[in-house]
Amino acid sequence: MSFLRPSALYELLITYSSLRWMPCQSWGFLRWPGLEGFMRLLVVVLLWSMLSEIRHIPSSSMYPTLRVGDRIIVEKASYYIRSPAIHDIVTFQDPTEHPGDMEQGVFIKRIVAKAGDLVQVDHGWLYVNGTAQKEDFIAERPTYKSILTYVPQGHVYVLGDNRNNSYDSHVWGPLPVKNIVGRFVMCCYRPSNC
Repeated sequence: MSFLRPSALYELLITYSSLRWMPCQSWGFLRWPGLEGFMRLLVVVLLWSMLSEIRHIPSSSMYPTLRVGDRIIVEKASYYIRSPAIHDIVTFQDPTEHPGDMEQGVFIKRIVAKAGDLVQVDHGWLYVNGTAQKEDFIAERPTYKSILTYVPQGHVYVLGDNRNNSYDSHVWGPLPVKNIVGRFVMCCYRPSNC
């Protein structure tokens, strides 16, 4: 079984050269990465800026999920390969403003119904296709009543988690999917005074 044992020359090369070329024994690993490393960093920064963004929460319409002042990360790539899903929290351009407006508002709400659904808020419950939805993420039951609304193709129905203090689909109707900017991924900073 001697053929399984490494040769003496192999052992000498491994032990001696590895000790001599350990990164911690030479200061070469602290050098500037050069043009190639800089280009890699530049590509990562460009991809990050194109496919995600950091936003802050200006209102309490998504309380208790998101609070005023929270900084969130929004990714903008997933809806190119899949459709928006129920319970996704999305940022979108204000559907009541004209596309040419310079100062177009961006809102954040939760998708509660998709194309083809019938939606209504009645007696403090959200009904989708006649079924009351169990929503343990909302601040309190809605005190308003909305009419039965059909969500057409290419649209979703969005509501804030703070139902009684939210400017959302119960006011202006279904949201066109083309207005969606991105999907909420995570909260990256929450002020300690909230």
